[in-house]
Amino acid sequence: MDDFERRINREAGLLDTEGLVPIYLGNDIVGPRHYENWWAVEDDLNELQQRLPSIIPPHRQLFATAMIRSLKIALRLFAGSSPSFEVKVRDLVGGQTGPVQPAIIDGLRDTLDTLLQRRGIVRGELSQRIAEWESSNFLEPTRIEGTYGELMAEGRRRTAERIFDCGDFTMALNPVRDVPYTARCSFNDGLMDLNVDNGFTRASLKHLVAHEVFPGHATQLLYTRARVDQGRAQPEVLLCTANSVLGCVQEGIADDGVALIDWLEDEDDMIHIELRRLRSAVQTSAAWYMMADGWEPDAVANYLREIAAGQEPWVQGRLRMAAHPFRGPFISSYWTGAVAVRQVRERTPAEAMPKFIEYLYANAHSPQSLALFQPGVA
Repeated sequence: MDDFERRINREAGLLDTEGLVPIYLGNDIVGPRHYENWWAVEDDLNELQQRLPSIIPPHRQLFATAMIRSLKIALRLFAGSSPSFEVKVRDLVGGQTGPVQPAIIDGLRDTLDTLLQRRGIVRGELSQRIAEWESSNFLEPTRIEGTYGELMAEGRRRTAERIFDCGDFTMALNPVRDVPYTARCSFNDGLMDLNVDNGFTRASLKHLVAHEVFPGHATQLLYTRARVDQGRAQPEVLLCTANSVLGCVQEGIADDGVALIDWLEDEDDMIHIELRRLRSAVQTSAAWYMMADGWEPDAVANYLREIAAGQEPWVQGRLRMAAHPFRGPFISSYWTGAVAVRQVRERTPAEAMPKFIEYLYANAHSPQSLALFQPGVA
């Protein structure tokens, strides 16, 4: 599907530069099937759906069913249809529909309020105090690259101890501007793109290193290829940056990366992790308000600023992403995926963590299939 879409629709700009499968390390194992029309793709998906009970073990059918449903929505989009935002969030992404519950957002804000008060930041509205903490901790531009290098080294060390030894693999910092994202794993180029229109604290840069590289996307790519080569995983896990229901848990792994490698060091890290959760929840709600409920972009931008204390480049980037006909619903994948990964991680005892890591990284998942993990089951 990715190969066909890239061949026929690139000029339409629906998939921008990412494609349905932005990065894939398995072309030498499973190459693309070549299609000439979308009806042939649909026929293959329908046939696969009928054959699932005979070709996939029962415990994997929950994921496989969700994946086929996701690809069918992608097919409709690529063929020129316009599914609703709700359908795309639910069936393409596998994300939570509707805005995040206000009580959850209020709870995250209350936690931040407590943490900031503990730091003596007490004057003004909460958004003002968040901005005060953040701006007072911004790294000077001249310190970003050096701090990035230090964080990469520590992230790699912790990832080798707890997840997977990536050897001497590293990614260079690539500053970019005027892009809708904050950071991106450009694995094939060996770069972590960083949108320097934003300011960064050490804690926020640490999160991005964890998300994009160690133990996030780049680690997933290296881990899954190694497991497939060892015969310990199926080739489907090599689709580990796919824009489909797969991406939900993969973004969850990346967003929970700091916790997965036990990298919370101080109160600034604690503040940032709660702020990141708040912004993830708020951007999920904001995308829904704009694309499903019909809010005007200015109202959505004000919501992002007032409730999540978003920096202006981040606010504008969220608006651009939400409005994209294909990428927009994937905003929900960060929140849904992080909650799914965190819930299973937090109920897993320490002695079962290696087993959980193997289950998490070496299998393709939807949030529902991830929730099937049982520490005590062989």
